[in-house]
Amino acid sequence: MRKSFSPAELHQSSHTEQNNDNSSPWGLVAKYLQGELGNETFERWFKGAELILNEDLCEVVLESDTHLLWVETNFSFELQKAVSATLDIHTPVSLSHRTLIENPSRSKESSSLVVSKESNVAEAPLEKDVSAIIKRSGLNPIKSFDNYVVGTNNQFAHAACHAIVSGSNRGYNPLFVHCPPGLGKTHLVQALGQEILRANSKKKVCYLTGEKFTNKYIEAVRKGTTDTFRKRYRKVDVLILDDIQFLAGKGKSQEEFFHTFNTLLETQGQVVLTSDRPANEIQTFDSRLSSRFEAGLTVSLAQPDFETRAAILQCMLKEMNVKVPNEAVHFIAEKVKTNVRRLEGALVRAATHCSLAPDALTIPTLEGILADILRQENTQRVTIDRIQKEVAEHFDIRLADMTSRKRPANIARARQIAMYLSREMTPNSLVDIGENFGGRDHGTVIHACKKVQGGLITDDYMKGEVQFLKTKLLR
Repeated sequence: MRKSFSPAELHQSSHTEQNNDNSSPWGLVAKYLQGELGNETFERWFKGAELILNEDLCEVVLESDTHLLWVETNFSFELQKAVSATLDIHTPVSLSHRTLIENPSRSKESSSLVVSKESNVAEAPLEKDVSAIIKRSGLNPIKSFDNYVVGTNNQFAHAACHAIVSGSNRGYNPLFVHCPPGLGKTHLVQALGQEILRANSKKKVCYLTGEKFTNKYIEAVRKGTTDTFRKRYRKVDVLILDDIQFLAGKGKSQEEFFHTFNTLLETQGQVVLTSDRPANEIQTFDSRLSSRFEAGLTVSLAQPDFETRAAILQCMLKEMNVKVPNEAVHFIAEKVKTNVRRLEGALVRAATHCSLAPDALTIPTLEGILADILRQENTQRVTIDRIQKEVAEHFDIRLADMTSRKRPANIARARQIAMYLSREMTPNSLVDIGENFGGRDHGTVIHACKKVQGGLITDDYMKGEVQFLKTKLLR
């Protein structure tokens, strides 16, 4: 199925291909997708789509915001797989939509892609266009401050980003943003990068993930182009590295980033990092890096409250230009609490029903549409109190032993497993967990988690116990 294209052919195809040409790059990708998804699904969500290929950019332009959100939520894996399998391109596929392209008011600057109404072919971006610079920097124009909803859960991190844009505080370097997946850290730092470029388009901003940094470094070593690699990332004004935890356990990549990080700080470059956990909790991570990260500003994002969740949904509806009954929006905001990404996915389903189904969207209908999401939400209501009770019962010790200072081996082992499960299965911080276990400090919690993590590798009996308790807690 795979067909080879030269870089010149790929670049040319981004401007000249027709959607019905099965030999073009998009034609090959489309054919693969039809086989994976079926003709009906493909026609509904990918009809009229276009493929834009340039250096370090692989973008699929869809019909509307609704199409974009649905594809991003449901078919992003299949789309990436199709591009990789047919074109041998492994650059992450980004998504855009024609509404954003044709309506400049949706962005502070006109879009970097111009679609010819006569030929329906995407033309090359203008070099002077800020949006083109944003895309070349690895940023997604959709993830801006314009549609980033600020609440009590993220207002400090949001203020820190604006301080960096204005240059009012150079002490926020590096800025380290952490939170569990799906709470908006990528959107926040991408918006930061865009705002810097909108304020000064001459700034060199580079956004990439920890995975891409590692892959680019491996490729540079293989090709003997490490000098080029270093110049690319050490001579920027702002480096944004998303999901830094991906570098854990990768010694050479960590070493390379360590020197990149030091060079940027020495030359007054701004470094912005994100992770799914605090720096000192990333396992098999160079302590030199962790300590340097902590020397800057560390901020965390929490789960949004009901009001913020409702505001996020209303903002999305405005972007999608779709009407969903208020009671449905409030139902979603009330029931989906743990993850903003899941919250958005729930709204996409509701909006799609309102757009395509003739019958009105009632709460019973919505419950059916969101059955799997609601089930996931219900299974994730795990608290520290419940973990302590289940672990105490499993190991046949008193519940009071969880908070006592007793240190017999059987009690200490159970208490460490309970701390580990509390860290893995609840959104509570290390400090909160320590408080719930008799006022212990966060260092004790970290030690307990490392002890159990080590046991999961070397002790099959402990591995079985932990898995049994996890399964029981998720019922």
